[in-house]
Amino acid sequence: MTIARLRNVCVYCGSASGDDPRYAAAAKALGLALAQADLGLVYGGGDNGLMGVVARTVLEAGGRVTGIIPDFLEKRESMLRDAQDLVIVPDMHTRKRLMFERADAFVALPGGVGTLEELVEQLTWVQLGRHRKPVLIADVGGFWRPLLALFAHMRDSGFIRRESEVHYLVSEKIEDIVPMLTKAFEFTARDGAALQQLDNRL
Repeated sequence: MTIARLRNVCVYCGSASGDDPRYAAAAKALGLALAQADLGLVYGGGDNGLMGVVARTVLEAGGRVTGIIPDFLEKRESMLRDAQDLVIVPDMHTRKRLMFERADAFVALPGGVGTLEELVEQLTWVQLGRHRKPVLIADVGGFWRPLLALFAHMRDSGFIRRESEVHYLVSEKIEDIVPMLTKAFEFTARDGAALQQLDNRL
């Protein structure tokens, strides 16, 4: 039974750098970790903010970058033309679909409304059983703590029930992200392969 390997990680993050230097440091550390683990980066294609930091770090470390950007954001987000695979799409929906299709796992670094929307969409798809790819929240400096508190509030209020739990990983340390994603991906891949094998016997 051949088990699939984690190959590409989609990173959602801000097109701004934020006001805490820990955010950019985390983006750089993640980019380096991805390249050293021979994991390709899939991201939004921009060269600004944390997006630019993580992508350029991957490139500088000899890694692979796939940037997917809508044509109307080419100038606004300073499209990173150095990416080995740069895909220009007509709209945000196509961008998000291709980012999903090309990634085996997802990481959310600090960011704004767009980052939040992308993260929550993936969590919703996991909750609805549309995919089992790992989704990890990188809680750099406690950035995502209010969102995690909101999820807890939703559970306590009866809107996230046990049978429809939202499954995600949380890491406060960048160095833990690749090992956590790898372990989670391999677990779901083994489980999926075992289920497929069982189906083939029936």
